[in-house]
Amino acid sequence: MSNTEQLHNNQSGQQGPKFSLQQIVLVVILAVIVPIALVVMLVNLFSVGLKAGASYNDQAQEAIATRIQPVAGFVLGPAEIVAEGPKVLKTGKEVYNSTCATCHSAGLAGAPLFGSAEAWAPFVQQGYDAMLSVALNGKGAMPARGGNANLEDIEVARAMVYMANEAGAGFDEPAAPAEDEVASE
Repeated sequence: MSNTEQLHNNQSGQQGPKFSLQQIVLVVILAVIVPIALVVMLVNLFSVGLKAGASYNDQAQEAIATRIQPVAGFVLGPAEIVAEGPKVLKTGKEVYNSTCATCHSAGLAGAPLFGSAEAWAPFVQQGYDAMLSVALNGKGAMPARGGNANLEDIEVARAMVYMANEAGAGFDEPAAPAEDEVASE
């Protein structure tokens, strides 16, 4: 028998793979159950995802509100209205360190150098009221209130007296206003 005949005989006598009844039932069950299970899981995943998404959105909104709060919470008006409780007035040294030292520690733009009796002498000779007027309203390169509009008059006066006294002036430190005067401002 030739090779061709043997091959033809083998092919015609062959049948496809034989499956048992159990294998066929298993394939049918898997073909039905697996897609149904996948659909159920996907529906569950998306429905939980939507619920979690709503919660996440709420959290995201809170996070956004927290991040923009300093800007959104901005209120124009006197600081004591915005802040809780009465404003604590700064000492002359505190105002000097936070506002005045920038120019007066280096003598910038003609500012009298802190602690220099020679630099402060012409201003001290003009007197307390003239110096306070310049400190409150500004003059030349000196901005009003040293450029800090949040300072109270008493704080500006304290800083001016502190600087002048460190240069040898003998001004009395301004007394704190009475409680009812602060409340009415």
